[in-house]
Amino acid sequence: MNELLQTYINEKLYRVIMSGANAEGGPSKIKIRPVLLQGKIKFQCTETHGPKELHKNYDTAEMIRYIQDAMETNFRQLQFEAEKASGSVLVSKKGKMTIKIKKNTTVAGPKPVLEHNRKKNYILDTSKPIPFLIDLGVMSREGKIINSKYDKFKQMNRFLEFVEDILPQLAKDREVTILDFGCGKSYLTFALYHYLHEEKGYDVNIIGLDLKEDVIDHCEGLARKYHYEKLHFFVGDIASYEGVSAVDMVVTLHACDTATDFALAKAVEWGAQVILSVPCCQHELNKQIENDMLAPIMSYGILKERMAALLTDGLRADMLSDQGYEVQILEFIDMEHTPKNLLIRAVKGSGKKKAGDDFRACMDFFHAKPTLEKLLYNRETKDT
Repeated sequence: MNELLQTYINEKLYRVIMSGANAEGGPSKIKIRPVLLQGKIKFQCTETHGPKELHKNYDTAEMIRYIQDAMETNFRQLQFEAEKASGSVLVSKKGKMTIKIKKNTTVAGPKPVLEHNRKKNYILDTSKPIPFLIDLGVMSREGKIINSKYDKFKQMNRFLEFVEDILPQLAKDREVTILDFGCGKSYLTFALYHYLHEEKGYDVNIIGLDLKEDVIDHCEGLARKYHYEKLHFFVGDIASYEGVSAVDMVVTLHACDTATDFALAKAVEWGAQVILSVPCCQHELNKQIENDMLAPIMSYGILKERMAALLTDGLRADMLSDQGYEVQILEFIDMEHTPKNLLIRAVKGSGKKKAGDDFRACMDFFHAKPTLEKLLYNRETKDT
């Protein structure tokens, strides 16, 4: 192993990928590539921790020690590509390493890009102007992202990354119905249609709902302008919307307080295969929760507010899991952009149906009565 690393960890390395992590809590994958910093070759290590990626640069000796330690303690597979060879290292359950190296006898592939800050590859292609981005003020007519809208552009791409992960759950042999509640100016709604229909070829029927009539009129006009025949916008509330009997995906971004609960309950009622929800302004439980043991913490308003928000989303996730969904709570965008940065992603059919004792015990502990529990379990929606 040491001989392999001494031979190939240099400026002629293309990439190293370590996977098959054993330990929980550590990185699930590690990618390594050479970079040029202040005229010197370094090795940029990218560790994947759930939805986050952490970056650190090492010199050659440090990088070799790092890889050796990672393969001896946590990872079972390593793949590398270099200018003159490629190969793999496999670690058995008993710790035995098998090393395979294949010398390159043909012309090598493209050389690694050594610049430290390579251009990020976004899902939305910025190599050409995109009409809806221009009209929404995100992109110039020359195809450049407007500086003041760069955070919005990153948010749109981050959202599409979550969608990309669940593509196998969406049917390709029939029309897929997607409902976006609280669509607002519909940055993400247009991005979703463009990505799924124009780029991926899905037969989609996307419906945007919002309570603001002027916003809906504007979005509907843009959809007709682009000839997006199956993108429609209506004034309405998801709780009372009856335009469809079944929905494949429900998107609800920044629906305020219990509006998120009504959206989630409606998604379950429709049998939605996928739910993507970014909750906002979780006020309901902040007014309800109390607990003598936690009183020293909850006596501080800002701490109680944050605890109530986390409790609200945790209970929502557990209730969706109880309904047969596999649920993840993921970071949507960086905290520096907005404090409302958690996304609930639920995929139907792969979760384990539970009796509900866990979340009900938690509700009792905090004296909480969330709206979603009343809606999903046919309880009286008015406070008793």
